[in-house]
Amino acid sequence: MLTKRIIPCLDVKDGQTVKGVNFENLKYAGDPVALAKKYSKEGADELVFLDITATNEKRKIIVGLVEKVAREVFIPFTVGGGISDIEDIRQILAAGADKISFNSSAVKNPDIINDCVNYFGSQCIVVAIDAKKIDGEYYVHINAGKKNTGIKLLDWAKEAENRGAGEILLTSMDYDGTQKGFDIDMNKLVSNSVNIPVIASGGAGADSNHFVEVFEKTQVDAALAASIFHFNTLPVEKLKSELQRAGIQTRKIY
Repeated sequence: MLTKRIIPCLDVKDGQTVKGVNFENLKYAGDPVALAKKYSKEGADELVFLDITATNEKRKIIVGLVEKVAREVFIPFTVGGGISDIEDIRQILAAGADKISFNSSAVKNPDIINDCVNYFGSQCIVVAIDAKKIDGEYYVHINAGKKNTGIKLLDWAKEAENRGAGEILLTSMDYDGTQKGFDIDMNKLVSNSVNIPVIASGGAGADSNHFVEVFEKTQVDAALAASIFHFNTLPVEKLKSELQRAGIQTRKIY
């Protein structure tokens, strides 16, 4: 049985880790470098770093901060936000990242997925998708969730896979920051329909059963969370112990 991955996420704004609810009302959650070091020691399987305002502010990602975080972690490290071309990816990988994450730029120019996969390989290309349910249908949103593209979630997930993406980071805008559990229907829809790994994001609370449920009821390969880890309401090590007791296999903590 393949082990399930637990992934803390650093949403970064103005050089600091922040967290909100439904992509709004952001509040300070800690220093990204210190948090990254903490999660690496606690046994997190991977780390995601998202410069959440880079696209809307029409600027490049903060490479210097990526370098500082990379020096503190010894686990796979994914970076996203404001990435729009091969040169951006080259700089971020050179700064110490293992994978890069596209969101808005991939929707606006899907060919960038093909180009970057051909250049760097699918193993380091993650397509992040922010989706919201409207009139019974999930739609893809971009620009930090502010713009509804009108593209149906499943159509875009399949296209991302067909273009060579190695993984999908799937965030429920409706559940984001609510701590009421993952959007099971949305994660089931996508993970049952693609053959690449899917990371569930949005809604994790302090109840470890939220993670048990998403792993048992869907085909997702990993679960991502932020608030519960940043504010220590459910530390990574404790979560993994509870998942093991529930029969969910995760990588051992050494």
